[in-house]
Amino acid sequence: MACRIIMFYRYYVPHLFLRHQNIQILNPKLSFHLSKASSYHYYPTVTQTNFPIKPKLSSFITDSEIQTEFSHHDPGVARINNGSFGCSPASVTSALQQWQLNWLRQPDRFYFNELHKGILKSRNTVKDLINAEDVDEISIVDNATTAVAIVLHQMQWAFSEGRFKKGDAVITLQYAYGAVKNSIKAYFERAGGEEGVDQVFIDGAHGVGCVDVDMQEIGADFYTSNLHKWFFCPASVAFLYCRKSVTHSELHHPMVSHDYGKGLAIESCWIGTRDYSPSLVVPSAVEFTNRFEGGIDGIKRRNHDAVVEMGQMLAKAWGTNLGSPPDMCPSMIMVGMPACLGVSSDDDALKLRTHLREKFGVEVPIYYRMPKHEEVATATTAYARVSHQVYNKVDDYYKFRDAINQLVCDGFTCARSL
Repeated sequence: MACRIIMFYRYYVPHLFLRHQNIQILNPKLSFHLSKASSYHYYPTVTQTNFPIKPKLSSFITDSEIQTEFSHHDPGVARINNGSFGCSPASVTSALQQWQLNWLRQPDRFYFNELHKGILKSRNTVKDLINAEDVDEISIVDNATTAVAIVLHQMQWAFSEGRFKKGDAVITLQYAYGAVKNSIKAYFERAGGEEGVDQVFIDGAHGVGCVDVDMQEIGADFYTSNLHKWFFCPASVAFLYCRKSVTHSELHHPMVSHDYGKGLAIESCWIGTRDYSPSLVVPSAVEFTNRFEGGIDGIKRRNHDAVVEMGQMLAKAWGTNLGSPPDMCPSMIMVGMPACLGVSSDDDALKLRTHLREKFGVEVPIYYRMPKHEEVATATTAYARVSHQVYNKVDDYYKFRDAINQLVCDGFTCARSL
């Protein structure tokens, strides 16, 4: 029987954790109690972000200015997949290029005088954004996958040094991100058991800029979120939050360099010669979000309202359904695809996605859903994950709607046509 469990999971659907509530995971026999109070909502009625004070603007950004900020996007593509790779406006990419030029102009001055100060400013921005207690809890890393590797590496050493007992386990929910699953396989042999949770790691890759993230409410030991998905930073930049009570000295960046042993936040500032500019433009992303009414909170509300409206429009046009209630959908929504398309595998879903991109200029992820045994042959077997970000127009979703309607009208099926 396991004495301690380390839990890893990614937020793809909302979780509501109540004090001492029994949560079933992996299989009916494996359960645990969360000792921390954490009420987390994807889209609360009232939102408030602990964020740097917004400047008083005489006027907010206009629709035409938004389109100018994203004029580098391919105008021939309905880009309704912000969830995969995010976006970065021209004003932020301009700041990125300025940091790159500073490095190219005088590398020594950049390294000794600017780099660490700039990253500290980004860390302080993140601290305020997620309501962390101390800036030392924040490290800037490349992406959420790197953050997972950092924590898993520390836990692997703890297992090998005998700080865990036989039967202790590292577990993940079955819908965890593929890279997280692979990382756990790479570092540990899978185990199971039943007892109390020792530590919780949340892979909130879509978190910041998409949902409210308050570390005092969530109460996790570790939390990571990308900043290039929904917070307008260029790829790639993320942060790793490590709660103050966790032993920071045991956490190290997997890329060992000159600052090894000075703490994860400092180690992450320099992992060899590379482009650090994405880590330095987080304050510039703040400036961009503050041009919108309500700042990042206003953006989240508008994205939620728009993606729900567009998702409902698509489901009605195709005679299908949404994958979850609207209140559970922040800036993304799952929309059922017509069953007659004949998506019967993950491979079919990928081929249909490619077909939509190459023939119709629609970029949207398609996911296969295996029907339950009792479901009829006309059950929905594919869902589109539709995103909405500030640059999207209604025409993007009409283009997707019309593409699917044309495929249905033409008698398209994955088995015959791809």
